[in-house]
Amino acid sequence: MKRSSAVLSVSVPPDSAREFERLAEREGRNKSELFREMLAVYLTYQETQTFESLQRYGASAARRAGVQDESDVERLIQESRGQ
Repeated sequence: MKRSSAVLSVSVPPDSAREFERLAEREGRNKSELFREMLAVYLTYQETQTFESLQRYGASAARRAGVQDESDVERLIQESRGQ
């Protein structure tokens, strides 16, 4: 029968391992549950960072193109289509 999970081994300093175990106990979770939640939070953080980076890039590009509102976007689209 195929496992529905994989075993993962990581090496951390002893103090970090103790803190992780204390945190799992304090949260009332086992270490696997805590790790899954921490990974999910980190992945969300990464997605947020990517989104914010794209947002900053888009805002900068819009400023350089002189976009101040949606009518400017429509105008630029029409110009790029040669209409």
